[in-house]
Amino acid sequence: MAARRKDSTRRSAVVDLIVDRRHYDEVVTRALSSARVSVWVATANVKDVRVEAPIGSVARARGRYVSLLEHFRDLVLRGVEIRFLHARKPSEAFRDTLRRLKLLKTPSFEMRECPRAHLKLFVVDGRYLYVGSANFTGAGLGAKGEGRRNFEMGIATEDDVLLDQAQLRFDRIWTGAECGGCRLRSVCPKPLDGR
Repeated sequence: MAARRKDSTRRSAVVDLIVDRRHYDEVVTRALSSARVSVWVATANVKDVRVEAPIGSVARARGRYVSLLEHFRDLVLRGVEIRFLHARKPSEAFRDTLRRLKLLKTPSFEMRECPRAHLKLFVVDGRYLYVGSANFTGAGLGAKGEGRRNFEMGIATEDDVLLDQAQLRFDRIWTGAECGGCRLRSVCPKPLDGR
């Protein structure tokens, strides 16, 4: 048996395993709905995720689904800052919904593209962290029906150290601190370091 190397990032933490449909129930419905200060999203692929309309609404009574971006708009109107880091151009439906909701015209909602961003995470209020395989798509986040959603897995935690490390990594990409040594800079639509 090989000896384990000491690593300063290794530690014990309480985590919750999130599998398949639980992405929708736990990450989308519970965690995102509880946001009061900020939501940070990192994903490679971005689509217009459709979710059940809010409880008590006419749309819900009619069994309608709405864009998750409508929920993000409501969060922004309540003062929540949203940062959205993605690897490639969002789907046309996502862009259409952004335009319709005028989300890109508010300083509290910002999207940045980095071709190397393949991490998938959600950080809510600096107190909840999801890290896993799920992209920001209906199939990834469990919003599709049985037999249509992806097989996904991740972990959720409220561990302070893991939250700090994940937010630091996100922020280094977000601010362009990783751009200097990037070998994909020539294909980057807009390097995040501003150079």
